[in-house]
Amino acid sequence: MLSLSFLRRAPRRALPLTAAVLAGALGLTACGSAAGGSGGRTTVVAGFYPMAWLAESIGGDAVKVETLTRPGAEPHDLELTPRQIARVQSSDLTLYIKGVQPAVDDAVAKRAPHKSFDAVTAVRTLPAHDLGEEDEQDGHGGHGGGHGHADHADYDPHVWVDPGRMAAIAKGVGDRLAAVDPKHAADYRTRTDALVTRINALDAEFRTGLRTCARRTIVTSHAAFGYLADHYGLTQVPVAGVDPAAEPSPKRLARLSDQIRSTRATTVFTETLVSPKVADALAREAGVRTAVLDPAEGVRPGSSDDYLSVLRRDLATLRTALECS
Repeated sequence: MLSLSFLRRAPRRALPLTAAVLAGALGLTACGSAAGGSGGRTTVVAGFYPMAWLAESIGGDAVKVETLTRPGAEPHDLELTPRQIARVQSSDLTLYIKGVQPAVDDAVAKRAPHKSFDAVTAVRTLPAHDLGEEDEQDGHGGHGGGHGHADHADYDPHVWVDPGRMAAIAKGVGDRLAAVDPKHAADYRTRTDALVTRINALDAEFRTGLRTCARRTIVTSHAAFGYLADHYGLTQVPVAGVDPAAEPSPKRLARLSDQIRSTRATTVFTETLVSPKVADALAREAGVRTAVLDPAEGVRPGSSDDYLSVLRRDLATLRTALECS
């Protein structure tokens, strides 16, 4: 049986919004509006990389984008500083995905409920996947979804991993920027159309590249690829739920090893921002290899990658693992 001793992690700590913290946060905004301190540009706060990429691609020079999650950090673990809470309140628009980052969800609900755009409102969501009663160690999902934290919702928040849905989200971001900053609305719409064309081209590449494959099951380190699987006719088998810090039980790992053999899967997929130890151990037990499948939650400092290049690399990785013709 696989040992999980190396998986123990300290529990996440919610950042307490004490009176002192809030007073400090509010004090940071006393000097005026966000746009006033940004050379007249529209200020946008993004929860993490995918939303920041959309804002920068669509906003161009007319927007100033601040990302709450630092490059290379795991976005699910984010805790907001008083300054970041203040930025959510003072910015012209906050772009986020409810369910990925509870601290951002809370800050938006309390500080910017009418100055925000939640990406899941632009797409059809998938229901949370039940790992089974014996695997309720984390309480959330697998194939087809799950919510990053079970106390928030029952859908999968990883909507950006599917290019088809990402195109719809881009349109939503463009519409919100145009509403916030009508002066540059025509420019936002032009850039939105251009970006959607590029994302749709990526979608077409996925459809063609995954059309004929010897296998259609992907074993992933956590349930981040439910939307991609749904859109392209694959089956996701996650080691853990939507929360990458969740600790899978020994029984689940044993069942996954049997499932890998029965489906003749060749690969257990690891990720760039999550420890590969569990996936590596499972792959050794099942006698298969590992490969990186990146959910595009962030890019490392200094990287020349963007959302499109990350997903194209994922497509090449999937085609090799699934033996696509």
